[in-house]
Amino acid sequence: MDLGEGYMSNEHKEHLHTKDCTIKGGCGGKGTPGGLVDMDDNHFIDANDPNYSSSEDTDKTSVKNINPRFEEYKKKASIIVEEYFATDDVISTANELKDLEMPSYSYYFVKKLISMAMDRHDKEKEMAAVLLSSLYADVVDPRQVYMGFRKLVESADDLIVDIPDTVDVLALFIARAVVDDILPPAFLKKEMGALPDDAKGIDVIKRAEKGYLSAPLHAEIIERRWGGSRLKTVEDVKAKIDNLLVEYAVSGDKKEAIRCINDLKVPFFHHDIVKRAIIMAMERKKAEGKLLDLLKTASEECLINSSQISKGFTRIIDMIDDLSLDIPNAKELLQSLISKAASEGWLCASSLKQVSCSEKKLVEDSIVRAFKAKAQSIIQEYFLTGDVLEVNSCLESENLTSIPELKAVFVKRLIMLAMDRKKREKEMASVLLSSLYLPADDVVNGFTMLIESADDIALDIPIVVEDLAMFLARAVVDDVLAPLHLEEIGGGCLKQDSVGNQVLKMAKSLLNARLSGERILRCWGGGGSYTNGWAIEDVKDQIGKLLEEFESGGDIREACQCITELGMPFFHHEVVKKSLVTIIEKKHDRVWKLLEECFNTGIITQIQMSKGFGRVAESLDDLCLDVPDAKKQFGSLVERAKTIGWLDSSFSFTKTAYPMENGYHSK
Repeated sequence: MDLGEGYMSNEHKEHLHTKDCTIKGGCGGKGTPGGLVDMDDNHFIDANDPNYSSSEDTDKTSVKNINPRFEEYKKKASIIVEEYFATDDVISTANELKDLEMPSYSYYFVKKLISMAMDRHDKEKEMAAVLLSSLYADVVDPRQVYMGFRKLVESADDLIVDIPDTVDVLALFIARAVVDDILPPAFLKKEMGALPDDAKGIDVIKRAEKGYLSAPLHAEIIERRWGGSRLKTVEDVKAKIDNLLVEYAVSGDKKEAIRCINDLKVPFFHHDIVKRAIIMAMERKKAEGKLLDLLKTASEECLINSSQISKGFTRIIDMIDDLSLDIPNAKELLQSLISKAASEGWLCASSLKQVSCSEKKLVEDSIVRAFKAKAQSIIQEYFLTGDVLEVNSCLESENLTSIPELKAVFVKRLIMLAMDRKKREKEMASVLLSSLYLPADDVVNGFTMLIESADDIALDIPIVVEDLAMFLARAVVDDVLAPLHLEEIGGGCLKQDSVGNQVLKMAKSLLNARLSGERILRCWGGGGSYTNGWAIEDVKDQIGKLLEEFESGGDIREACQCITELGMPFFHHEVVKKSLVTIIEKKHDRVWKLLEECFNTGIITQIQMSKGFGRVAESLDDLCLDVPDAKKQFGSLVERAKTIGWLDSSFSFTKTAYPMENGYHSK
């Protein structure tokens, strides 16, 4: 690749201008710009469309007020797509789109690219899918991608006139977009509900969902349908970056390293090259000079731009405390490297945050640092074994009650590791979070840290909005958090355009949707990963049934045996909660005797008792709707439990129904 590759030459721009003047919108033939795709922009009335005119609402036969800028964009978008199919140059295409400086019209480019590819061979279809994934988020905003696909589905009735297999091809494009994580699965449900019953778009959605996404091994099949995906996954790119840097550190062949960076064709991911090169320089002192020289040369040759360099250093600053676990003098080393890069002129140090202010530290304590490493090891082991009991045992051995902030650290690390993995691990993470029953305050703090760092997380995990929003919504559905905790997590200090704010909005939207509970529970395949194979709802149902049976005259020993046979001692707080609710609602003590027996025989520990009482305290406001004196009754039960040693004397609850633990309220 030439030094200037990825930027339009003067001849290229002149060529673009010539095409712009000569190619007109038409309606026939393969690859003809205009016509086929433009038709639906004039067919559907959309108040958000740049060509929308309010007069359409009263007179649909009137002519639209044409937006000249949008008309210009449409012409140039067609030319850019044509040139991309001819050159297969992702970088040039990205730069041309950016040069248009009209990002609010990007949905049209998405629509045009796919509709033109639909009328061509598998090669162009694969190229279109690869391009969309490459441009996603960096050049084309995710919302524009969503809108582009929406307009394509709405245009299916028109597209099928020229492309007979529209239903199958467009369905495959949608399925591919879902597999490539550039289109959320929720798109299918939303569009199904928004389209008229007789629309071809309905057939497209059904084909995508049932014909492709529901098939066994669907991801691999979809990616290979057009000849195999050439798209590098994030993990592939990271591995190649590591390899080229290691080889360069050994060989010192700078020319070869520059060639390898060029061949990656990921200019919008160059910040990761900077990040990994600097971390390697911190770890390998002997290679520092070579690595800094490589970055300097890449900067001077405009291979890696100043924005990507600054972003790479910023990412290291944001993770410096974690790096310090493995590199004790990481801060001093990073500060030294920043000074050297700035003095050589390829880094603007004033654009960076101060290293000493890189992260809001939870506790300035070596115990917390050590726990972070242990937490990671515990979680990784859990992903391999699925053993919730072992995790519970490991955490109890860490004596987390001495430093409550450690629980928030664990929550953050659990979600972070799961988001960078597959659906299986995401489901396991949600199951674990629900099973451990950490105090709501610690879960809130963990999610708050995730929300506040969402902008940085998005650099490594492009779909952080969808994933983190789903984790939040799932926590609410699993009763780990209450809906009002979402407001607390937001804190009111997030910027409107921040990734964290988008996460909160999406989480609320997911929870407000019809039948949201069931959908969210099944978001990652459902079923959980308990060693006994039961999901949370199954366990809750079993507990409810055994309490009903005992209350109606069942044997106390048999009830205790059933609780033991559940095989989930870390979930016994649910027995306590349901028992207390039964006592409050029915105002008799038979179930209390069961709790007494369970406590005396060691089946239910004081920790589980405390958690169970805490769960009831959190739901008191709702309970009062059915039992007006619920708070008064609960207060009496709390005092009674303290007297017989079930609860610690410090246990309390406020009028807002939040328990107090270790001297502070959990809200």
